[in-house]
Amino acid sequence: MIRIIIILAAICVLFVPSLLAQNKEPEVLRLDEAIRIGLENNFSIRIARNVADIAENNQSYGNAGFFPELSATASRTKRIEDSKTEFSGNSIPDRDVDGAETTTTNASASLNWTIFDGLGMFTTYQRLSELKELGAIESRLAIENRIAQIITAYFNIVRQKKIADVLESTLELSEQRIQIAETRKDLGSGSEYDLLQARADYNADRAAMIRQEITLHDAKLLLNELMGRDVDQQFAVQADIPVNQELEYEEIVEKALSDNLQLAVAKTNERVTELEIKEIKAERFPELDLNVGYGYNLNESGAGFLELSQSTGFNYGLTARITLFDGFNRERRRQNAQIALKNQRLSFQEQQQQVKAGINSEFNSYLNALRLVKLEEENLVYAEQTVDIALERFKLGTINSIELREAQRTLIDAESRLIQARFEAKAAETELYRLMGIVTEQAAD
Repeated sequence: MIRIIIILAAICVLFVPSLLAQNKEPEVLRLDEAIRIGLENNFSIRIARNVADIAENNQSYGNAGFFPELSATASRTKRIEDSKTEFSGNSIPDRDVDGAETTTTNASASLNWTIFDGLGMFTTYQRLSELKELGAIESRLAIENRIAQIITAYFNIVRQKKIADVLESTLELSEQRIQIAETRKDLGSGSEYDLLQARADYNADRAAMIRQEITLHDAKLLLNELMGRDVDQQFAVQADIPVNQELEYEEIVEKALSDNLQLAVAKTNERVTELEIKEIKAERFPELDLNVGYGYNLNESGAGFLELSQSTGFNYGLTARITLFDGFNRERRRQNAQIALKNQRLSFQEQQQQVKAGINSEFNSYLNALRLVKLEEENLVYAEQTVDIALERFKLGTINSIELREAQRTLIDAESRLIQARFEAKAAETELYRLMGIVTEQAAD
């Protein structure tokens, strides 16, 4: 007997904690926490940040051509050769040397500094600065787009969870309906038909619940993917879908036209193209280089008149260059850059139209969703009261199972429409914040 107790105790110690852990509710993942994880782990954001870092590194005076170029070279060569020299007359004796060694040593340092290039280096530095700003804006744009996706995915989970809760309540009502049908059949006031219909509807509700669980699982998988973490990691979400009901159309348009990141990208690309045209124009001017150098040369010969020759010294000067004709390539490049500038301006105007159209569409969806929320809240009250009355009448036998099922279906539809309306309002609100360029600020709040 004691051995059995010990074995049972060991089983409890080994298995009960794991069973409790399995039944433990997952921790609630807050929206701000989901955004923080997503910004830290998401691959596209990390890539965008790296691209921005490259643009920042490229913005330097050295890359723009302000600094001189300093170089040094050194060499030492040795030759072994046979030498035979014959002179006319007898004043200088002939020489015949085998295996004569000749050693040459050279070393030099030179500095080349472009001191004038038509102010092209200043324009290049401005262009690099704009490219740095462009990289930062595109990084922020990637962050804002990802935040908007995370917010939408998060509240989609809230929506799917609420629908699952509605279906779970429906299951409970269907179970109650079966119990009532069984009781009435036993008492002789019900029929087998009502009981079978109640069981069939219960199975249909179970099937709907299973499908909803799959949808909820897929929604959580998507959010885990957006956050860049293990897709199987379990979590719960908050219960409500809060919506700001005080957005104003004129304020949204004004804010978007000044702070929309897509417009900022288009405008920066326009400025970059303008500076590229200025760089091409700077090539028309002459380029003036300052040259400074120091050289050392040593020549040791085993044959010839001079056994050793050594020289050292400085050199300096100015070099001016100008391209007089290049096959009209510079003019071709200037014309192409002018056309590219026109395209950039057209792209900016097109982007403005898209932003305005997007605001108009999303704001209309936002207002309609808010109206639907109010309407469906009223419908839900009516549907709940209808189900309560229908259930009491079903217990009394004054209505049949089909009428009760219809009231039940009306309640399900009302709750589902209300959840959908709230989600649509939140999705439209999030998109409006993204178009205004402030979705990051709203997420921080």
